[in-house]
Amino acid sequence: MGVIGCADIATRRILPVLAAHDDVDLVAVASRSQAKAERVGAAFGCRGVADYAAVIDRDDLDAVYIPLPPGMHHEWALRALRAGKHVLVEKPMSDSYENTLELISTAAELGLVLAENFMFLHHSQHGAVREMLDHAVGELRVFSGSFAVPPLAPDSFRYQADLGGGALLDVGVYPLRAAQLYMTGELDVLGACLRMDEATGVDVAGSVLLSDARGATAQLDFGFEHSYRSTYALWGDRGRVSVRRAFTPPEQLKPVVRIERQDEVVERSLPEDSQVVNAIDAFVRAARAGDPLGSDTSATLRQAGLVDHVRRVARIVDGPAAGHHERELLGEGAGLG
Repeated sequence: MGVIGCADIATRRILPVLAAHDDVDLVAVASRSQAKAERVGAAFGCRGVADYAAVIDRDDLDAVYIPLPPGMHHEWALRALRAGKHVLVEKPMSDSYENTLELISTAAELGLVLAENFMFLHHSQHGAVREMLDHAVGELRVFSGSFAVPPLAPDSFRYQADLGGGALLDVGVYPLRAAQLYMTGELDVLGACLRMDEATGVDVAGSVLLSDARGATAQLDFGFEHSYRSTYALWGDRGRVSVRRAFTPPEQLKPVVRIERQDEVVERSLPEDSQVVNAIDAFVRAARAGDPLGSDTSATLRQAGLVDHVRRVARIVDGPAAGHHERELLGEGAGLG
């Protein structure tokens, strides 16, 4: 395997797992900086190069992992696929539905594995929640989800529109994806609001209201200007179940799920798990077996369509908190990169 980019997610969470994995030979890592590439490569026992293309073109690689900013995913994932490599790309797979469709179609035509690295989907707590739905929730009426973090470093790509920055693509995609785990069929976007930062031109916060064919709704919130929150809840005709650390639980954490029913409140501790290790395991198994991950790519395409739908219907709130004014967001992804 090779790695295209030395983002924090790569050096802090993915590269340690790849370097230790019994079925992975980590060959090379690329950065824009030769010094950084060599430093990261030395830390994880592989070659460091200052050339993304040089890694993709190596004939001793079967697969690459791409943790670049979202606006760069399409270009480099497409180049890797066309070079005959399986691809694990950080979420979101790309910055638009059309680009995601091209990547999925290309992977299918070439018989290659293409996976979007939504690691939270691989944590066992979500399977445990699904098993308790009939008893604790009943028929789902409302899904609610929030993922937000405090303001990030000013030089982060998340504040750069041309790199696919913005809260929707970085943190908003998590509750959007989680809603699809529990709601039925295609989801409709009833409304959305995105708060735009005038200085950077990217959205820094947002809310979305969804519905499914049965009339269940999802209320989602996300952003870069909040205290940390990573949670979702399911509320039905029998009760309510809430997941406290839904998207980024530490691997040593035993997640606590709260179950609320008439005259009864129970908190259930679930086993600790590593969603990072599980996600890498799933990709490695698929690549070794040549499995195109058809069901996962279908979900990825639905997710990309939902993100674009949010952009089409969203209202943008401009300016500082004291002087908001609204304008309609025109076109797909206008102002969002």
